[in-house]
Amino acid sequence: MSLGDEDGYGNDAGRTSDAYSTIGGTRQTRTRLPDGPTGDPYGPRRPARNSRSLITFAGVVILLLGAIAFANMGGDKDGSNGKSDTTSGAKADAAPTSPTGTKPVTGKNGTIPAGFAHDQQGAESAASNFAVALGSADMFVASSRQAIVQATHDPAVVGKLTEDLDAAYSPDFLKNVGLNADGAAPDGLTFVSRTVPVGTKVVEHTADSATIEVWCTGLVGMAGEGSTKPVTETWFTISEKLRWIGNDWKIESSSQTEGPTPVSGDNRASSADEIAGAVEGYGGFVYAR
Repeated sequence: MSLGDEDGYGNDAGRTSDAYSTIGGTRQTRTRLPDGPTGDPYGPRRPARNSRSLITFAGVVILLLGAIAFANMGGDKDGSNGKSDTTSGAKADAAPTSPTGTKPVTGKNGTIPAGFAHDQQGAESAASNFAVALGSADMFVASSRQAIVQATHDPAVVGKLTEDLDAAYSPDFLKNVGLNADGAAPDGLTFVSRTVPVGTKVVEHTADSATIEVWCTGLVGMAGEGSTKPVTETWFTISEKLRWIGNDWKIESSSQTEGPTPVSGDNRASSADEIAGAVEGYGGFVYAR
């Protein structure tokens, strides 16, 4: 989920007791948009949300994940022979999302899709599905977090990454975001953390490696009567460096930046109970190119 630049991600730089102010060391700032001109039929633009609100928390999962993995990976590793296919190193134009007829996955690893095609489409589908898993509420529970990391990452980085994430998601941190020490939401409340890919872009693709950017929107917060941390939306782009390992795509490293962010619409905000009901009643998707 989305935030700011990548400085300070890996060591929780700048984190204070306020879990929503400087998580991941982002210290993001927001600029108030000027009022529209006189006679603007849409009226003045809405001011940006305060950076100390829950929106600052939205990117903690993948910010930590991307930063830790990225910081610990070191130099690049080539594909099988260093030679790229016809798309190697070339920036691809935005491709249509019309169906290709190729089945996106052939199986699953726990609850996460697996068995992606060994081609560009498979890499894009893998990156999108990994973003969904890594941005889910399950990342706040130790057992499910470990399963997600194992299912999505290069085995060479899983051990250290799991240790770092367990330390980051400490009982004090979970308390600061409104969760119990075991990552569960308090009685009567529903913790929401959901990532929704909007589109993908291939930055680089070779036979056994790919760098995919996934533009996402996300929901994060606590839904339910009496919640002091309402569910908010955020926009961010995740960059995943993938490798073909064990007949599937796996994350070698990842990072995240804020935006692109559209202007907020004028939809009426739903009640906390409506949001909780929607999250519990509507499931996610398996993403394919």
